[in-house]
Amino acid sequence: MTNRALDLNPPNATLHITTNASDWLWAAFAVMAFSLCCMILLDFLQPRGARLFHQIAIVSLATFTIGYFSMASDLGATPIAVEFRGRGSDPTRQIWYVRYIQWIITGPLGLLEVLLITGLSPSDILTTLFMSVVTVVCGLVGALVHSTYKWGYYVFGCAALFYIWYSLLLQGSTSTFRAGGVLRTGYLRSAGFLAFMLITYPICWACSEGGNVISNSSEMIWYGILDILAGPIFLFLFVFHLRNVDVSTLGLSTWRYTETKAETKTENSA
Repeated sequence: MTNRALDLNPPNATLHITTNASDWLWAAFAVMAFSLCCMILLDFLQPRGARLFHQIAIVSLATFTIGYFSMASDLGATPIAVEFRGRGSDPTRQIWYVRYIQWIITGPLGLLEVLLITGLSPSDILTTLFMSVVTVVCGLVGALVHSTYKWGYYVFGCAALFYIWYSLLLQGSTSTFRAGGVLRTGYLRSAGFLAFMLITYPICWACSEGGNVISNSSEMIWYGILDILAGPIFLFLFVFHLRNVDVSTLGLSTWRYTETKAETKTENSA
């Protein structure tokens, strides 16, 4: 079946995605949607009070699914005049603000999944999540700026990213894990993987929205691969690692599901 997305929603910039790129985005959307359905099923298989990490993953995957549906439909982009390409009048390039809206939600949630199993204080965790938002916002503002001042936002975003690395690799790894040392190995693997993935996003930004070295279609393929690795693959591996962990041992007992007295009495009488 022919992809009609670009016919129904024509590109609004000189440099834009192709039909092949749209096909790839539909494939990535299918991966996200299938992963979301699987995570919802896994969530229902968990007892009430032990679904925290699954439900965080569900919110993240739902956001990825909506974001990739928008991009595959050629929606959620705005034309911005680019650097380094034009002679005289600069051509415009599609900048996908819907992707940054997606990351503002999924970025902090991915970090929250990992940091909740550490002994970090709530203030340390909240600061790390805030720095994740700063990184994404700086990337968005920099992408929307035509002049070389965009690289100033790039530097600000990378500085916030350094704090995230510090929190993941130093603060988190040296904290006292609430569930004991049994989770330390899993955390080091998860944090290391996430930290590595975070390095690759600024590189892609510099080659696409920043320097306009690669085309929009190549940008979509690159970001799509990164999002699948940092999204569904990471989340499924993480919740699999926690499959036998009691949430209460993580210091999250107050977040557990509790029944009302009426429900308890009914069960006791039965």
